[in-house]
Amino acid sequence: MERVGLPSPLHPLITLVNYDENKPSLADAGSQYLLYFYKIAFKLRFNGKAKYGPGSYDFRDGGLAFVGPNQIVQLSDDLGEHEGYALYFHPDLLYKHPLASRISRYGFFSYSVSEALFLSEKEKNVIKSVFESIAAELSTQTDHFSLAVLVSQIELLLHHCDRFYNRQFLTRNVVHHDLIDQMNMFLNDRLNNEAALISGLPTTQEIAQYLKVSPRYLSDMLKSLTGHTTQQHIHLKMVEKAKEMLGRDRLTTAEVAYALGFEHPQSFNKLFKHKTGMSPAAFRKLLNPN
Repeated sequence: MERVGLPSPLHPLITLVNYDENKPSLADAGSQYLLYFYKIAFKLRFNGKAKYGPGSYDFRDGGLAFVGPNQIVQLSDDLGEHEGYALYFHPDLLYKHPLASRISRYGFFSYSVSEALFLSEKEKNVIKSVFESIAAELSTQTDHFSLAVLVSQIELLLHHCDRFYNRQFLTRNVVHHDLIDQMNMFLNDRLNNEAALISGLPTTQEIAQYLKVSPRYLSDMLKSLTGHTTQQHIHLKMVEKAKEMLGRDRLTTAEVAYALGFEHPQSFNKLFKHKTGMSPAAFRKLLNPN
């Protein structure tokens, strides 16, 4: 905190910065540093627009952005970026609490800044009340209950964020379905390209990079809208292609497996049976009973 000219935290493992009361020093603006904490930035309004996928979104209504530990962040030279609140907490704060093992479920700590959580006025009031509760607890004299109260407030905040992201996936339906269409076209092109499949099935990372979104955001969005993660979508598309290829008498099961990028036919057989309930040989026999 000293580096950016902010007051020392009231607790060694957690601090809440109110930028209306404390403006950071921009002497090191533009410099990058490794963040060892979780960070949740809450802005009542954003200036300008942020790029997301093929389009851009207006951030004037405000929202939340998240950063996980061990990520590189850059100090902005725009004072407008330093408004609202910023909650920092070290992973050690969660030590001995169930949240320590559960926090990895909150994928938004791996989202990019352009995938921020946009909030309605009602949602902003909900989040603001949790931040104010955390601030009040931090200003209270520490006692035997302080740590448990702070961790429970953080978990409540994360629950709200999870709920609001799920709402965002649904309300931004048109954009997200456009991403799904692009993903399906990408998968179809790859699965129909024998040369490309030599290197194996497409990965979640490849698809996310093609769509210009973070892998975790893509997977969480798909799970919310379709019930399947990105990896499951890849496998379902692969099974569709495999069924088509198994319908051709000239290809053996092993040849289908190799053509789809599998190094070992046994791996293909296992995945196919897991997804369809039958082996490739049984499926072929179903198509050609005679």
